[in-house]
Amino acid sequence: MRVVTTAQPVDVQPLDVQPTPLALLLLGREADPKSERGVECPGDLPSPSDPDLVARARAAKEKLGDKVFILGHHYQRDEVIEFADVTGDSFKLAKDAAAKPEAEYIVFCGVHFMAESADILTTDDQKVVLPDLAAGCSMADMATAEQVAECWDVLTEAGIAGATVPVSYMNSSADIKAFTGKHGGTICTSSNATKALEWAFEQGEKVLFLPDQHLGRNTAVRDMGMSLDDCVLYNPHKPNGGLTAEQLRDAKMILWRGHCSVHGRFSVDSVNDVRARIPGVNVLVHPECKHEVVAAADYVGSTEYIIKTLEAAPAGSKWAIGTELNLVQRLANRFAAEDKEVVFLDKTVCFCSTMNRIDLPHLVWALESLAEGNLVNRIQVDKETESFAKLALERMLALP
Repeated sequence: MRVVTTAQPVDVQPLDVQPTPLALLLLGREADPKSERGVECPGDLPSPSDPDLVARARAAKEKLGDKVFILGHHYQRDEVIEFADVTGDSFKLAKDAAAKPEAEYIVFCGVHFMAESADILTTDDQKVVLPDLAAGCSMADMATAEQVAECWDVLTEAGIAGATVPVSYMNSSADIKAFTGKHGGTICTSSNATKALEWAFEQGEKVLFLPDQHLGRNTAVRDMGMSLDDCVLYNPHKPNGGLTAEQLRDAKMILWRGHCSVHGRFSVDSVNDVRARIPGVNVLVHPECKHEVVAAADYVGSTEYIIKTLEAAPAGSKWAIGTELNLVQRLANRFAAEDKEVVFLDKTVCFCSTMNRIDLPHLVWALESLAEGNLVNRIQVDKETESFAKLALERMLALP
């Protein structure tokens, strides 16, 4: 016998689930002024296939004249670097901007934290512009002001906050730089991290290193003779950072669980593979790489160090470089004429995705907008944050 039933309507109540701010941010439906990420640019961008983009960029820059100063980070595309008045790493560019007070507009072809630093170091009359607000930094995003404040509470409860000096990498948000300044710490770059740590240990017994664990670990162990046991890793996504009070009290270096998504991809296998493929190759890596990669390399240093090392290298030498691909390609082309072979350390292509958001259409749009009198994508740090962040930066500038 066949039985037929009729489904009764069910009163389904909507789930009381609220999307998180981060989810809304990633969907482009929300903005977070305290995050490195942006969401959109107003107005229409020129088409990337527009054959007149180069001419338009030149015309807009010429119209602006001395009113504009364009900074190009080493990791930018060649099409953008072509229009940069100066190139360099993040801190060099911020200092270059500060040394150009007559420029009304500072167009920073880099990422968000770099533009923040430029705003902190330039005058109130200067306006810092980031061609694409979505050009952020995943490393900088790995340490929020709220997370770091909670970490400091954990250190306080462990009884060691008073003996801990924060040292924050330049690759951090203005909020983190301000926290560092407010708590007696300093900023560092990959070039002067050793000096910054030496200074910090003169002020206190421990260092809270933000936000790149690898630069902190490599500097402490490789350059300052500490052991890996002197370092602990604070994970902001775990209660008490995943550490006991005893572990925190025993540590000299409290490393934040952050990293660079580009440099973190390199592995010891990458090093072994390139040595097998290219006999006699010199492996040169950035200190944001993992500790085991740095230990396996022949040379380790900042972006500027990498460039200077290749400049001083003899003709016929071979180099595998562990840093962002735009720069490696540019160096390979530059030094090929000097009979120096330069290759990317890994077989996998590894551009910095957020750096690459600054392309020629975004630059043209920003320059043409400024030339028409429309200020777009201004990066502006509030006065209180700027004050404490500048204090931390000034401590770095005072390092020997």
